[in-house]
Amino acid sequence: MRKIKMSLIAGLITLSFSACGGHKIIDKPIDFKKDRIDLSLQYMKDRYGLEKTSPSIVPKMIVLHWTAIPTLEDSFNAFKNSELPQSREAISGAGQLNVSSHFLVDRNGVIYRLMPETVMARHVIGLNHVAIGIENVGGTKNTPLTDAQLQSNIWLVKYLSNKYNIQYVIGHYEYTNFEDHELWLEKDPSYRTEKVDPGEDFMKEIRNALKSRNFKEVPSK
Repeated sequence: MRKIKMSLIAGLITLSFSACGGHKIIDKPIDFKKDRIDLSLQYMKDRYGLEKTSPSIVPKMIVLHWTAIPTLEDSFNAFKNSELPQSREAISGAGQLNVSSHFLVDRNGVIYRLMPETVMARHVIGLNHVAIGIENVGGTKNTPLTDAQLQSNIWLVKYLSNKYNIQYVIGHYEYTNFEDHELWLEKDPSYRTEKVDPGEDFMKEIRNALKSRNFKEVPSK
């Protein structure tokens, strides 16, 4: 198990760069040392009943978000530390693992990878064990998502669906539609939060651009 953990940590602190079709991914790792690994394993056990030796996932879904934070630096800092800050009291009862995401897209469209795609991030209730998260900086009335972010999300979804068997691409606001789905594993029926990100208009644009990918439709409630 120690070798698995050390390999995971090494992968997270290695900076790399990849580019294709005018877009690029820049690695900007959040803290992911032993404490975050242990918290991730505990979260998977407590929330999903999954007992594992590493917090690995097999991605089947991509969930799009916004941070509701206006800058890249502050958005990154919200995810960086391993433990949930005191300001997130509303979800602290479900575990002390901090929220995070695999990717963070700046307002100028630059894509940052915060952690490996096959490691669990806490970004969507009930589905973290199969979901890659993409966060977009901003999303408030004063900092609406940009066209550059839209184009980067479209490119990134294509990139990820070429690497993995992605079945669903959803907005965060759609996660509760999966409550009766085979992918849903959250054990506590009272643990839910109301979400609106990344907005219905944004998702409509995403889906129009990705029709040829033939992703499965989001279940109806």
